[in-house]
Amino acid sequence: MLYGSFSGNPKTEWLSNEVDDSNMRMLEAFWYTDPQGRRWDAPKGGITNGASIPRTLWSSVGSPYTGKYRRAAIVHDFAVQMPGVLRDDADTMFYFACAAGGCALMDSKLLYAGVRIGTWGLATRDYAINIFTFASMAPRLPGQQTPAELAMRARYTVLAAELQDTADDFDAIRAAVARQLAVPGRA
Repeated sequence: MLYGSFSGNPKTEWLSNEVDDSNMRMLEAFWYTDPQGRRWDAPKGGITNGASIPRTLWSSVGSPYTGKYRRAAIVHDFAVQMPGVLRDDADTMFYFACAAGGCALMDSKLLYAGVRIGTWGLATRDYAINIFTFASMAPRLPGQQTPAELAMRARYTVLAAELQDTADDFDAIRAAVARQLAVPGRA
């Protein structure tokens, strides 16, 4: 249990009659137990969209429900909505859950960076307004991105390059991500 373990495979149903057809309902309880023994639940009946990583990074990191991080994305979706759970704790869990789900350590680093950038974007007023609002959903050409989305991608690209040379020690990974996201004015 170096990285933790999942309760099995999630049992879900697509909610395709909704506006956002990426939503799924949990048909059974599903959970991940992290290396410290903390259990992270995705309750029966809960709704998930697997989109812990900002849409603008999907082409770099991966879109919802793809790859070996699918199960990690489900428990992360519920963790970030749990009262009393710090986003940093949920994002840390996501890193370990990605590895437990079979992601290579480099992929786990990049996925962790993606959710941390999403957290940073929500906490950064200009990015939150431009990326995480309905205004950003206005019709646009395929592949067209707002200046805020382009800046977020640029920041992720710099961070991903730094993570290539970062040890597979989570404290070093966390420090590299925090350093990149704390630099004002750096894209």
